[in-house]
Amino acid sequence: MSRTPRIRRPEDERLRLGPTFAYGLQHVLTMYGGIIAVPLIIGNAAGLSPAEIGLLIASCLFIGGLATILQSWGLPFFGSQLPLVQGVSFSGVATMMAILAAGEGLPGVFGAVIAASVAGLIVAPFFAMIVRFFPPVVTGTVITTIGLTLMPVAAGWAMGGTSEEDPNWGNLQNIGLAMGTLVVVLVLSKVASPTVSRLAILISIVLGTTFAGIFGWADFSNIADGGIVALPQPFAFGLPTFGIASIISMFIVIIVTMTETTADIIAVGEIVGTKVDSKRIANGLRADMISSAVAPVFNSFTQSAFAQNVGLVAITGVKSRFVVSAGGVILVVLGLLPIVGGLVAAVPPPVLGGAGIVLFGSVAAAGVRTLAKVNYEGNMNMVIVAVSLGFGVIPVVMPGFYDALPSWVGIILHSGISSAAIMAVLLNLLFNHLGGKSAERSAFIPGTGRVIREEDLARLLANQTLFNGDTIKDGKILDAEGEEVPVVTASQEVVITDGIKTGKIRTRHDIRRALAEADAE
Repeated sequence: MSRTPRIRRPEDERLRLGPTFAYGLQHVLTMYGGIIAVPLIIGNAAGLSPAEIGLLIASCLFIGGLATILQSWGLPFFGSQLPLVQGVSFSGVATMMAILAAGEGLPGVFGAVIAASVAGLIVAPFFAMIVRFFPPVVTGTVITTIGLTLMPVAAGWAMGGTSEEDPNWGNLQNIGLAMGTLVVVLVLSKVASPTVSRLAILISIVLGTTFAGIFGWADFSNIADGGIVALPQPFAFGLPTFGIASIISMFIVIIVTMTETTADIIAVGEIVGTKVDSKRIANGLRADMISSAVAPVFNSFTQSAFAQNVGLVAITGVKSRFVVSAGGVILVVLGLLPIVGGLVAAVPPPVLGGAGIVLFGSVAAAGVRTLAKVNYEGNMNMVIVAVSLGFGVIPVVMPGFYDALPSWVGIILHSGISSAAIMAVLLNLLFNHLGGKSAERSAFIPGTGRVIREEDLARLLANQTLFNGDTIKDGKILDAEGEEVPVVTASQEVVITDGIKTGKIRTRHDIRRALAEADAE
């Protein structure tokens, strides 16, 4: 009896050591500005000295690297084993600053993060069960929103990355440097060499930084301020304290973080073209939560997946999770070697802005591609997309929109990603589930409608990737009603897809009829 061979997942591809670390460094450069922003903000709010802020930054790099390795490499029950880079979450900045303003200091912040993260670790498996309510109409909306909400970050970097009070904010020098970097990315992306094309982001950042250094637009004077080597010091700012109000408010942040991480896992799964189910999401969320719970021990904060790196996966086509694990190793080294981190920190924000336009736009484009698969005829899917995208963009175009609402509501809705995800899931439930079974297929099952491509059947059987209620019998997949799910060729799938879009195919009988007509032709 022959055994169906197990097909390797796209994310399990292993590259040579050199390219692995080169692509990993590209990931680090993409997210470096984001991972150091939170300790900079919180450190200044806590009144820390420059040396103490440097310690916070090093700690965040160190923990971010370990969290990235756990998430991408994975251990039993921990880690999604997807190319996701982890780092300090922006979602908790407002709450942590409120805890500082209340006089609890950094120990109060760290205590709230530890307690809330442990609670998040407990609820993670239950939270992951919502994955069945993420068909393409939801996932496409969320992925598109991720890209759109990140564009202001790229624009801010391109303007100078400091503040609007800076006299150089948005000057021709900054905009020109950003646009020059963007042009280099586009040119290198068209180079015939696949290696150069995939490394276009990294090469453009290096060239942009070199150009800026020649003209004195990059500051390398503070590279050695943090010393050469610095080992992590547990509880450097004192033992954590635990305030009930702080823990509750931080737990709300944890819920937001889990929502965003779920969206990022789904997004990168869609881009990579791999199976994402509730078990995998639960493993990813557990990695998030255990990393967040341990982070305060080493003077860091809540951890989450970085959406900007999802864009890098989309634009480069490098799907290997081991590349991201290599990026995690680099982050750990940066956390141990502040002088190296200082060198990376010297990359001018406009250079990152030029690259960010491509990266974040790629995420939005991936979402649009997913939305193109959605059937909009005879249902409310257009309304779901329209309203959810609107809610996702509101915090971007009008940041103070929710200021009059209770603070706990604002914490959730001020994140465009969370707003869009919550609205899309609720509207999908209302229109496609409570009002009748959705006609949309799951985002996590290959094929269109209830058919399966020939090349996908082996992977489905090997990985036990099934709809709820499906069973396997004699090498075939049976649906909840015991009917065999038809196996089709790529050309037959096109016929079925077109039939569903035009409304000609609505039932299993219609599928069989269309396949018979296609064979007859």
